[in-house]
Amino acid sequence: MNLLHILSLYFKLKDDPGADIYPRVFIFGGKAAPSYTYAKEIIKLINAAADLINHDPAVRDMLKIVFIENYGVSLAERIIPAADVSEQISLASKEASGTSNMKFMLNGAVTLATLDGANVEIRDLVGEDNIILFGLTDQEVFQYYHDRSYHSYDYYKNNPVLHRVLDALIDGSIPGVQAEGRDIFDSLIKYGDEFFVLRDFEDYALAQKKVDMLYRDPLKWQEMALINIANAGVFSSDYTVLRYAAEIWNVNSKTRLF
Repeated sequence: MNLLHILSLYFKLKDDPGADIYPRVFIFGGKAAPSYTYAKEIIKLINAAADLINHDPAVRDMLKIVFIENYGVSLAERIIPAADVSEQISLASKEASGTSNMKFMLNGAVTLATLDGANVEIRDLVGEDNIILFGLTDQEVFQYYHDRSYHSYDYYKNNPVLHRVLDALIDGSIPGVQAEGRDIFDSLIKYGDEFFVLRDFEDYALAQKKVDMLYRDPLKWQEMALINIANAGVFSSDYTVLRYAAEIWNVNSKTRLF
């Protein structure tokens, strides 16, 4: 979804070099198991898009994609404190955010997220004005599973921006990924879009537009960042151990919880 949105910005700038888009650097990091073909195809597509966009002089000062090789703790220690936006965009109900969203929050990044996993706790702590939410709720996802009413092709057919971006995966617009682009295109159109990417795309694009506009107001952005930092203590390991002691192990402790 993130890459589809970046491509939509790229095509917008190509059509209109004066489009009102704030300059952005998008950083990806991740690994794929040797047998996880689909994940490797996504990684290759991200890098192919990076090669296309980063070397296009028409957008050089507006968009950049960076894919960090061999992502691990040492790199995270450098990337997380530098990030302005923490993207936690797993489908609601999948709880794929792990603990990285907490680390980003502690370092002042504003969370852009589905209402899933610890993102719910972050929302409760900082308030809806200091987190940027989008997408289906877990109950809406379960309803789709129940009634089987989701048809991804409808979104492809009816959303011209999405239509163009998806076509770019298979029409040669992104060099060197014909096979990978076709597999990803088919997964979204032909095989049902398991993670409802197309369903959430428009809402995600609107959330990114909100990020774009908020970031132009430095004082507002700094206020949001500080509110996130100030409320991150609840995720500390000390607090977690104290809660385990009190609620699971039933160990008496003289240390007061938050």
